[in-house]
Amino acid sequence: MQAILALVSGLIVGVLFSALKLPLPAPPTLVGILGIVGIYLGFQLYTMLSQFF
Repeated sequence: MQAILALVSGLIVGVLFSALKLPLPAPPTLVGILGIVGIYLGFQLYTMLSQFF
């Protein structure tokens, strides 16, 4: 359910920013998107490792 809400809110923000002719508040390239994925995976890795220490 959270994924659907995130997608819908992202679509709404995308439409609003486009209608207002503003730059998107997200990285426009694959490198930027991979950076965001890396941040998320790092957070998950830290959460898993912190259970052992």
